Amino acid sequence: MREKLIFLFFILFHSSMNAQENLFTKSDSLNTKRIVITSASIGTVWAGSIIGLQQIWYSNVTKSDFHTFNDSKNWMQMDKAGHVYTANKISQLSGDLYKWSGMKQKKAAILGSCIGLGYQTSLEILDAYSVDWGFSWADMTANTAGSLIYLGQELAWKEQRFQLKFSYHPTEFAALRPEVLGANFQERLLKDYNGQTYWLSFNPFLFTKNSKVPNWICLSIGYSANAKLVGDSDVFTSGTTIYKAKREYLLSFDVDFSRLPIKKPWLKALVKQFNYIKVPFPALILSDGKVRASGIYF
Repeated sequence: MREKLIFLFFILFHSSMNAQENLFTKSDSLNTKRIVITSASIGTVWAGSIIGLQQIWYSNVTKSDFHTFNDSKNWMQMDKAGHVYTANKISQLSGDLYKWSGMKQKKAAILGSCIGLGYQTSLEILDAYSVDWGFSWADMTANTAGSLIYLGQELAWKEQRFQLKFSYHPTEFAALRPEVLGANFQERLLKDYNGQTYWLSFNPFLFTKNSKVPNWICLSIGYSANAKLVGDSDVFTSGTTIYKAKREYLLSFDVDFSRLPIKKPWLKALVKQFNYIKVPFPALILSDGKVRASGIYF
């Protein structure tokens, strides 16, 4: 939940930087003014969010000495998928801003990935001094993977051919444990792993020559959980009903908004922001060895 809240701040910051008139195109050369604005803004968001978390998130948390915490088997790794997604998107947002500032593509990508990983690491350090949590090497592995997915693509292709995306739909399970999975829509969007799905969207024809398939049409592979109500257990009993958690794997279609043939820079910059979420489409769902179809999956 915490990582997603911070990511929303980064999205708003990135959108505001790209929504100013006459600032939609990247600088052809290193623009000192843009570099200063970008660096100062990222630093402000980073420092401000850490201070805010200490005042709001950690103010009532019992403190302890630095310690580690193994949560690698919790929540069917849905929380780890969230770490991969968040680190990847913060890296991409930061890298895009430095490229907008005129920094060379490779340097911007390296710096962006360092910011994504560095920011997530700072959150892990805060957890390391909290009794209820701790420094999680599993989280750090996921954070590193997310940043490297961004950096690897930038170094290999100078573009993002594989897009990590997120989708959500309300479920019946949150009402069973609202204190854990959320008591309202906003909380459930961030905390109910049963309604969350993390996607990997890509166009396989980008790796072929002379394809007639539009490059913005994507296949999308998703991962989610169903009836997962307890972090370290796959079984939950409510009255006479027993809920058994299951992993779900999905196949669907998607749209890469960054590749839509839009000529106006301001509109292209605006539409690109939709690339953080998966477009609702029909989907095939594999769960517990059975395949079912969804007419429209959010």
